[in-house]
Amino acid sequence: MPSSKYTIGVDYGTLSGRAVVVDVSDGTELASAVFEYPNAVMDQVLNRTGEKLPPEWALQDPNDYVEVLKHAVPEAVRASGIDPKDVIGIATDFTACTMVPVKIDGTPLNQVAGFETNKHAYVKLWKHHAAQPHADRVNQVARERGESWLNRYGGQISSEWELAKGLQILEEAPEVYQAMDKFVEAADWIVWQLCGVYSRNACTAGYKGNLQDGAYPSRDYFAALNPDFAGFAEDKIEHPIGQLGDAAGYLTKEAAEWTGLTEGIAVAVGNVDAHVTAPAAKATEPGQMVAIMGTSTCHVMNGDVLAEVPGMCGVVDGGIVSGYYGYEAGQSGVGDIFAWYVKNQVPQRYFDDAQKAGKSIHQFLTDLSATQAVGEHGLVALDWHSGNRSVLVDHELSGILLGATLTTKAEDGYRALLESTAFGTRKIVETFAASGVPVKEFIVAGGLIKNHFLMQLYSDITRLPLSVLESEQGPALGSAIHAAVAAKAYPSVREAADKMGRVSKALYVPNEERAKQYDRLYAEYELLHDYFGRGVNDVMKRLKAMRREVLGA
Repeated sequence: MPSSKYTIGVDYGTLSGRAVVVDVSDGTELASAVFEYPNAVMDQVLNRTGEKLPPEWALQDPNDYVEVLKHAVPEAVRASGIDPKDVIGIATDFTACTMVPVKIDGTPLNQVAGFETNKHAYVKLWKHHAAQPHADRVNQVARERGESWLNRYGGQISSEWELAKGLQILEEAPEVYQAMDKFVEAADWIVWQLCGVYSRNACTAGYKGNLQDGAYPSRDYFAALNPDFAGFAEDKIEHPIGQLGDAAGYLTKEAAEWTGLTEGIAVAVGNVDAHVTAPAAKATEPGQMVAIMGTSTCHVMNGDVLAEVPGMCGVVDGGIVSGYYGYEAGQSGVGDIFAWYVKNQVPQRYFDDAQKAGKSIHQFLTDLSATQAVGEHGLVALDWHSGNRSVLVDHELSGILLGATLTTKAEDGYRALLESTAFGTRKIVETFAASGVPVKEFIVAGGLIKNHFLMQLYSDITRLPLSVLESEQGPALGSAIHAAVAAKAYPSVREAADKMGRVSKALYVPNEERAKQYDRLYAEYELLHDYFGRGVNDVMKRLKAMRREVLGA
């Protein structure tokens, strides 16, 4: 493979988009550039009007995604020093489930006259959890009707996914529902902007749109939710499916002007940030679980058997690579929890001391907590500050920090929260194993891999060796791999991953002494997990209901 050919991977995250230039021959990353969304996440007010948003809302402006193409891509190409004419393909990945209501030509509804001030016309980001009551009905009706597809999602559909968000729009803003011609995953919408073709990717269609064995849930099922919802699948989300690694189309003249790339190069079918990372980590065989750790964590893994795993986010034939069943699970909050704690619970003197030490506040707290013995802080926490994605699939749950005293310090709470996210991961790993889908290798990717203490902590708590994706831009590298396949530089994603993927095997291994102590803490975590999460005490839901009542939402 000549080294003079390159692809571009563009990773759309929660707050920014990142473009990476990659050598097709060996996966070397030449340069990257980031563009932060001007509107960020609208979870307090709608930027356009200043309207206060209800609890659990999270919106974005789709124009921010186009701005990434206009800024990050040409900047990355310039920084790489390559000739743009040597770029043979581009691919994108996205947070999911992030939904864009659009007209038939792809125009976002918030850009249509009369809808600019309607909050339901904007992008509903993955962490928009305000559709939980609708998700509850989606699940209840599916159980009552004995819908077989529900078991493919661990028996529970999330408020983050297409059905719940679509039903919320219908019932809270029917004018928006009627005006939108299609309800489109952002992963597919941005590809549409690049190549002028709407191609619904197999990944989100299966995991987030409930497409199983070639069919969506039935019209009768949707009508049972709401008679006006009967045509949801055929009218709003159904569309020809693009397979992962295929070309959705080719770069348009307008998109070529945005990016500085050559018109007509391959544009790969869209994908999800987590799933596209697996090939970047060379995790294309059964039993290799990849945890993409950032603001949240998504766990993906190939399997050679079809099993029903309680609380999984889904199992899709070919959902990661063709030939295997792709499994997904996840945690709704990880880095977000650490950020919340630092922003709201840490005294100013810690920030001052961190600055004097030349460290970030997160590194400073990590270093302080790393000196402690396991259990020294006397705390245990539940990592549900943004709800629970797996294995409970309940975004009405909330976080707990138990055991605080008048001597508890900021670093104690910080470490307890680090540990809680690792306990949540262990719960997922053990649930998969108990369901006949064992995890043989645990591979970590994402922004949190830089925290070496956290990585060792995860190895100790899960009792698994941790391999680490060598790239800090795992999703973007994975997208670049898919772009290479779409451009026909490789015949399959597996073969491209073998050449372009980058992983350090077993970089962290469990420490038996610490692991035994963590087993004791994990036992306490499990007791709390089941007590508050499985209906023994629904106090978290009652508190949220009271909050909504007080706020009038």
